Amino acid sequence: MDTSPDFTVQDWIGYQPAPQRYEYTPDNPPEVARHIASLIQEKSRVLDVGCGTGALGEYLQIQLQATVVGVEPNAERTARARERGIEAHEGYLAESMLDDLGLFDVVIFADVLEHCANPGDLLRLALKFLKPEGRIVISVPNVAHWSIRNELLWGHFDYEELGIQDATHLRWFTRESLTRFVQNVGFRVIQMKYCANTGLPAYRTSFYFRYMPDRIMKKLVAWGIKRLPTWFACQLVVSIERGTVSPDAAQK
Repeated sequence: MDTSPDFTVQDWIGYQPAPQRYEYTPDNPPEVARHIASLIQEKSRVLDVGCGTGALGEYLQIQLQATVVGVEPNAERTARARERGIEAHEGYLAESMLDDLGLFDVVIFADVLEHCANPGDLLRLALKFLKPEGRIVISVPNVAHWSIRNELLWGHFDYEELGIQDATHLRWFTRESLTRFVQNVGFRVIQMKYCANTGLPAYRTSFYFRYMPDRIMKKLVAWGIKRLPTWFACQLVVSIERGTVSPDAAQK
């Protein structure tokens, strides 16, 4: 049985979202994929949890000569990932997979934790799949983005098919709450990067930007990412490692 969260959101947006809505090709990767790749060493062995259609995995294989193994709950997306040459396993990450999958240099949660009721448990589980010096790379939407602040100012928070307000999201992160969360679970942040994503619909529909020439808008957003990252970052990308507190102790 396919237990993808896509099957639970029709009441919010009125239809079932397209399972391949986050598809892209290696020759045109989104900003978040480039940031994730920058945090991974070449020829790493990578576990991509919630690998989707394998777009990120294919990009990492080409750019970094990485060996990528994926885990994905949606059958259609798993099949697409396999077509791309990813060793993709259908289902949710489980300790029972450890013998088959082995240990990894990097475990990736690319826009995955926000879909989970208990993301801390997933991070603790990921530790079992990490080599001693391994790291976890996470990307999550930034709910403190200016477009969300603007909606809330006017009394709106409308779920959508994709983006920050993807209707399958269960958890919401800001820079501060993400940092605090990973520390509470027993990790520490090594590096954080910010994705602007000027392709967001808000840049075409909002009063502030819709009449602005594209060239000027991109310059303004580039300035904003440097000066006000918590306002202009659409996504947060972090590399984390084991902290001084063990994950088991962090649960107590």
